Amino acid sequence: MRENYNSQLALLSEKMNSMAMLCQQAISLAMCVFTDGDVALCREVFEKDDEIDRLEREIETMCLRLILHQQPVAGDLRRISAALKMISDIERIGDQASDIAEIAKFVTANRTEDEEIIKQMAHSACAMVSDAVKAFADGDLQLARRVMDSDDEVDRYFDDVRSYIIEHISADNSRGEYYIDLLMIAKYLERIADHATNIAEWVEFAVTGQHPKTV
Repeated sequence: MRENYNSQLALLSEKMNSMAMLCQQAISLAMCVFTDGDVALCREVFEKDDEIDRLEREIETMCLRLILHQQPVAGDLRRISAALKMISDIERIGDQASDIAEIAKFVTANRTEDEEIIKQMAHSACAMVSDAVKAFADGDLQLARRVMDSDDEVDRYFDDVRSYIIEHISADNSRGEYYIDLLMIAKYLERIADHATNIAEWVEFAVTGQHPKTV
């Protein structure tokens, strides 16, 4: 019985990792729509979002069954409860990757060379998602806290993008619609980082029994 229970916990971590990997792929594909103008990739982003949604339902069912049938206590209960919270944030990351792809379809006709900062921002947000879920799988509190600290870096990128956009709209408002789309993509990346931070905070709860926002 205990061996089966441990294998279920391991499977839970595996499925969480799969969900996070799909998010990373969706973000990367959405950014390819933006940087390369490959609109055909939008379909792949939307398909990955659907798969993320399916995994969320599957993991939710798994967690509830573990709680009902295994009646976990202490650390295991915190771990399963944290997973239930985390999958909601991971699912929202998938949605936001789709949102980026949808906007990027229209940005491609007006692209400029000024996209490096958006690419850097996406790279940082992607790494946060990966590290947050890895911290959960490994019970790595230090990695979770590094993810929380990384949110400031993504916020700085967003501030830089916003300043850049204000400057360019002031100089030439004929491309205002393009710059608004650019700002929306940056905003979605900022939200992805926020969700990764939420995931890391639930890792801290799973490991220590305390959520950083309640300390």
